[in-house]
Formats: sequence, C-alpha cells, structure tokens
Amino acid sequence: MNPRPTIPNAYVAPSAVVSTSAVVEPGVRVWDNTHVEAEATIGSETLIGRGVTIGAGVRVGARCKIQNGALVYGPAVIGSGVFIGPGAVLTNDNTPRAINPDGSVQDAHDWRPTAVVVEHGASIGAGALCVAPVHVGRWAMVAAGAVVVHDVPDHALVAGVPARRIGWVSRTGRRLAQVDDHTLVCTETGDRFHHSETTDTIEAIR
Repeated sequence: MNPRPTIPNAYVAPSAVVSTSAVVEPGVRVWDNTHVEAEATIGSETLIGRGVTIGAGVRVGARCKIQNGALVYGPAVIGSGVFIGPGAVLTNDNTPRAINPDGSVQDAHDWRPTAVVVEHGASIGAGALCVAPVHVGRWAMVAAGAVVVHDVPDHALVAGVPARRIGWVSRTGRRLAQVDDHTLVCTETGDRFHHSETTDTIEAIR
C-alpha cells in the first residue's frame, strides 16, 4: 500500500491516491478514486471531485472546483478560483504518438509536454477539451463541449468546435450587455468595459 501523506485540515477520501511529493494546502477536499500525481500542487480550499486525474507537476490555485471525471495533465497551470467542469480534459501534447518513427515505444524522454494555462476566475465547461498549448484568460468562460485550440481573451465566452468567441461575460458569468459600439456593461455589478475592435479584447473602465 502506498503511504499516505499527512495533510493538515484537509480531507482525502480513502480510495483517493495522493503522491507523497504532492503539495496539498489546508482546506482541500479530494474525493473518491481521484489521483493527484507527483509534484502536483493543490491550493487551499480547492475541491477535487470523484475520478479526477491531476497529473504530475500540475499547479492548481486556491478555491478552485474541479468536478468529477476531469483530466488535468501536467504541466497545466490553474489559477485561483477556477471552475473545471465534469469530464473536461486539459491535454499536454498536440502531436501525440505511441511509438517513434523507428517503431520503439515512446517514453518520457521522447516528447516535451506543453501546458494549458487557465487564469484566475475562468470556467471550463463540462466535457470541454483544451488542447495544449493554449491560454484561457481571467474570468473567461468555455462552453460545455467546446474544443479550445486558440488562446481565449479575458472575459470571453467561447463555444463550438473549434471554439470561437460568441460574447463576453462578467465576473458573475452573465453575458455583458452592449451599451454602444465600444462599451459593454454587467447588469448585475454595473462593471463597464471597453471593447477594442483591433485586438478583439475588452478592458475594465475605471
């Protein structure tokens, strides 16, 4: 039986497997049949659901929610307050092969993993696929079932295969309302944003 690390003020289900080299902060909850692999880091108060894989070297921030069946492969970097829906996959290789050209089985020395980076407050919907290397910006939202192959700007709402921007969302997750050609507003918080057509990005209006 693998030794279980001592994790103060955290809950790890009996059937979960947490590497002794993983760093798990106080308040984390790890549910049944989940694997947290070597050198992974899980920030405080993060919830990891059932049947999740947190791959070697993955860094997860504080107060995240990673739902049942999600697969997060290293070296992914997950900011604080990120939601990853059930069955979502964050890959680490966009040219996968089982064997080398000479027919030999590939091992860790034959490929270099690349990262999916998900910034603070963003959400990855159920069953979505993020193909590394890709960057999902702060407070962005990836719709369920989307396939992300390009970077996603802050506050963008993307959907489809491949994922394309279909709108903008606030910190609450609600779609921003268009005020004029260049101004959007959150009807819940009153936050206002300026849209740049040149870069197709938005910035908060202070």
